Amino acid sequence: MAGVRVIDMATVVMGPYAAQVLGDLGADVIKIESPKDTVRHGTLHRTPGMTPLNLNVNRNKRSVRLNLKDEADRERALELIGTADILITNMRIGALRRLGMDYESLAPGNPRLVYAHAQGFRPDSDRADLAAYDETVQAASGLLDLARRAGDIGRPVVLPSIFADKVAALTIAYSTLAALVHQRATGQGQLVEVPMADTLLAFNLVEHLQGQLYEPPMGPTGFALSMNKGHRARPTKDGLVMIIPYTPQNFRDLFCAAGRPDLAEDPRLAGEFVDSRRDGEALAELVESVTPNLTTAEWIEVCSKHSIPVGPVLELDQAADDPYVRDGHLLDVAEHPSEGSYRVVGVPMTFSATPASVRRHAPLPGQHTEEVLAELGRDA
Repeated sequence: MAGVRVIDMATVVMGPYAAQVLGDLGADVIKIESPKDTVRHGTLHRTPGMTPLNLNVNRNKRSVRLNLKDEADRERALELIGTADILITNMRIGALRRLGMDYESLAPGNPRLVYAHAQGFRPDSDRADLAAYDETVQAASGLLDLARRAGDIGRPVVLPSIFADKVAALTIAYSTLAALVHQRATGQGQLVEVPMADTLLAFNLVEHLQGQLYEPPMGPTGFALSMNKGHRARPTKDGLVMIIPYTPQNFRDLFCAAGRPDLAEDPRLAGEFVDSRRDGEALAELVESVTPNLTTAEWIEVCSKHSIPVGPVLELDQAADDPYVRDGHLLDVAEHPSEGSYRVVGVPMTFSATPASVRRHAPLPGQHTEEVLAELGRDA
């Protein structure tokens, strides 16, 4: 994406993470900083404003501090946007209109602009003005309902990750790339709207629509394998492991390896497939009763030999020492100009011809204001 300019006029995680992905791919990303961006607030930092979350979502960017309520600064921001291929923002539409920075206001002066607008709910819905946070979108997308049903608990907790923000961010990234392909072919920009709730609902329904896909419905929602209450880490002789046998042969091989060939004769394993909705939980209990017979390493060896899905349970505090993480350069140590030594979350994909890279550490607030405005021919 070298030669593509992206203006990141977004706060917190969703928009900035999308812009960071484009930056990792080579784009020139200019972040128009808001002095109230909560991603810079937190108790963990060496320099004020340089929090772990900020360092993780604002790399490969240049930071320009502009007060959009100030007329002169707003004019500078508009001039910067005029040089861009892509604008990413999650400001509310009313505020954008008051600033003259909504798509309808900007498109006539920059018809090539790909304008990505992200918000919690569709702008044409009765929820358009609701303040949206990851937790509320997890609820609105059905994710909490799935957690309640799978865990059989009355008050389910949210997934312990800012899941909705990051799924929406990745959706913004690939949507703007598609619009950029169109722009390159036709010279025409466009408005791309990514509502968080719609994005996460579509994401969840890929597998969980199930019987409700048909009209009239043939059954309830919920993908049986994912809703299986036995879908959990298994105890081993020395720790935990995630073993998920899928086929009858997987179960038979597992029981034999555990020294229980008698369980391999279970009639529920005699067919070509396992009925997860009917037998999944009962079979999971049998699996859990035998996994303590071997160590985690022994189970990984057994499962590798018999093609049974398996994975070690990574403790995040130990991630930097994990051979898989280390060998994949997923948490390398780097030197930040102001923060010193810190661990950089690696770029997770590889390209044979155009490798992605971390070229810039996350900037201090407004660090590149003079540099960027000078490129506009202004006296900073």
